[in-house]
Amino acid sequence: MSGLALKEREFAPMQQFIQYLKQVRQEAAKVTWPTRKETMVSTAMVFVMVILAALFFFLVDQVLAFGVRLILGLGS
Repeated sequence: MSGLALKEREFAPMQQFIQYLKQVRQEAAKVTWPTRKETMVSTAMVFVMVILAALFFFLVDQVLAFGVRLILGLGS
């Protein structure tokens, strides 16, 4: 085996890694990124939905706790 072939084989993983990074950069350039306004609106919607879900589950929990106390006669 020649010395040149050995060196090429040693650097092949590094060349593959560099090629991989170039491809990642090319693909990232193709992505349509959201605007700042879209990001802010989406974030606000998430916060609103989280608050609504929390209130819903709080109310359901309170109703179920009331029902259990009523049925079992606890807390009286």
